Amino acid sequence: MISFTRRAAVMTAIVFMCATPVWAQTPSGWVGTWYSAQMKAGADSVLPPEQSSNVTLRQIVHITKGGSLFRLRLSNAMGTDPLPIGNVHLAHALSPASADIDASTDRAVTFNGRNDIVIPAGADVLSDPITLSVSDQADLAISFHLSQAPMTQTGHPGSRATSYVVAGDRGAEAGLADATPVNHWYNIAGIEVMAPAATKGIVTFGDSITDGYGITPNSNRRFPDYLAQRLKDKPFTVLNAGIGGNRLLLDGNGANALARFDRDVLSQPGVRHIILLEGVNDLGMLTKESPATPEAHAAMVEQIKQAYVQMIDRAHSHGLKIYGGTIMPYMGMSFYHPEPVSEADRQAINHWIRVSGRFDAVIDFDAAMRDPANPEHLLPVYDSGDHIHPSEAGYKAMADAVDVKLFSE
Repeated sequence: MISFTRRAAVMTAIVFMCATPVWAQTPSGWVGTWYSAQMKAGADSVLPPEQSSNVTLRQIVHITKGGSLFRLRLSNAMGTDPLPIGNVHLAHALSPASADIDASTDRAVTFNGRNDIVIPAGADVLSDPITLSVSDQADLAISFHLSQAPMTQTGHPGSRATSYVVAGDRGAEAGLADATPVNHWYNIAGIEVMAPAATKGIVTFGDSITDGYGITPNSNRRFPDYLAQRLKDKPFTVLNAGIGGNRLLLDGNGANALARFDRDVLSQPGVRHIILLEGVNDLGMLTKESPATPEAHAAMVEQIKQAYVQMIDRAHSHGLKIYGGTIMPYMGMSFYHPEPVSEADRQAINHWIRVSGRFDAVIDFDAAMRDPANPEHLLPVYDSGDHIHPSEAGYKAMADAVDVKLFSE
């Protein structure tokens, strides 16, 4: 005969399971909940000499899925010398646009039990697990002491988020009122969450359109942010692996897409789906300085197709689904000044994306974003004004163009 106490415990467990989504009842694993593609800091984004030694960096990030156990990924991927980092902290940020934290949530971050670490040149490091209760779509503050920035700095210039630099070792302080704001990220590559096993990661892989060029700083209105909002009640995280100016075939801002695919996509824990949107910068740069020959145009189109196939095959070899995003219009963009031959290249690539059958599915950003009356241009309401980058309404329209049923496959 089952005792009253045991019967109550069984009934409680049954009620809990009925009240909990099926995807949340399974064993757990690490999944990326926030990510930033790393690149070499340029002349306009490096920490200047007066901010590069004996400083604390506090950087605010917006995660997609919360939980109670996290790991922090720090990076010296582009560095040529070892990078010492100390006094690392993670806490709830009081606002995405403030250096203030909720001190009651502050956690010292350790690496094999120590609160400091030396990151080898070219490497990333993972922290020990961090116990902290965090809701979905939360803002977290990552703080650490930088004794001396390396000659080659690693980070993400296009953060669209404000970071804070202050003299001294002050990572545990609740407020940094005298800090200097900078709109870049440094040495922070990712946050992983211990999530139910059914939780899967979606990597959005692309250029400045994925990176969120033109959004209001600290607003989190990038296209991947809007996609994460659409999926907020589903067991998916969304990771932004966009780099402004990135290309498929040649290095530009950051390594070319093929060179960074393993680090920014395949190495992500829990990833199962990829949205690929790259190619417009290859098209634009071909004729930016002078016209190209018909042979050069034809060769570039074929090389872009080959690059897509390489990433498709590598994704499939890891059991991942990869979805091809069609390249959106950019006619009228003064930096690239595209001509009809550039538009013909775009159309040829988009035709291949749509009909080749190589991608697991197609997300037709071109169809969603173009002006029906003038299809070589973005719809004006979706145009930020430079005729290549979407407005915030355009970024939302991009997210809305994604069939979320793709992620249930």
